[in-house]
Amino acid sequence: MTMEEILWKHILSVRQKSPLVHNITNFVVMNNTANALLAVGASPIMAHALAEVKEMVNISSASVINIGTLDEIWIKSMLIAAQEANAIQKPWVLDPVGAGASSFRNETLSQLLNYHPTVIRGNASEIIALAKVNKATTKGVDSTAASLEAIDAAKNLHEQYGAIICISGETDIIVDGEKSLFIKNGHVLMTKVTGLGCSASALIGAFIACIENKTEAVAAAMALLAISGEIAVQESNGPGSLQINLIDKLYNITKEEFMTHIKIS
Repeated sequence: MTMEEILWKHILSVRQKSPLVHNITNFVVMNNTANALLAVGASPIMAHALAEVKEMVNISSASVINIGTLDEIWIKSMLIAAQEANAIQKPWVLDPVGAGASSFRNETLSQLLNYHPTVIRGNASEIIALAKVNKATTKGVDSTAASLEAIDAAKNLHEQYGAIICISGETDIIVDGEKSLFIKNGHVLMTKVTGLGCSASALIGAFIACIENKTEAVAAAMALLAISGEIAVQESNGPGSLQINLIDKLYNITKEEFMTHIKIS
């Protein structure tokens, strides 16, 4: 079976198993993230209350922690969730939104990394900042460094924490210590829709919830989103319609469409 066929098999697996994915994510993307998860067949829970977060981690198949709109209360919830996921060996994803932009974010990320995320997904600037490889600056949550520049940072993070690292960009790069996968799908218009990176992290959560090979799980999630966006752009007039068409394509993408478009090496 080729890598392309394996990834399609994983997409079908998520549809069939409908994993429950717990999200502590940011205000900007909650609706988009939940819709993306539903579109691929997963079930989202968006819960950050201190009183219930530990239980939510336990009943879910995976957790996703996204630091986009941080505050002191949410940080406590994130740390409880990460600690519990690590303790009971539930897979979890860290999305280090805006890493390097403030000491507040960096301190929070430093604490979260202690609980060994299964996957870390960010843009090149965020991955570089997280690894403290150099003094790359972040411009909000947009990447100011090319994906390729972040590979050394990703390898460093993997060595430190054991996480699979996914660098989002024009080329999505997945680093697991043994190899690097490169996915060259997507479209520049996707950068004009808020939160698609956050949606990618949520989808990774769904895929690592029910696929044993976590590297393949990350690759399947990223390829699905990128290809769906690439196809959806063709029938969109701008970022507004793309947002809607992308959700539809995540839901109804066919094997033929996936296999025809995928560019992975």
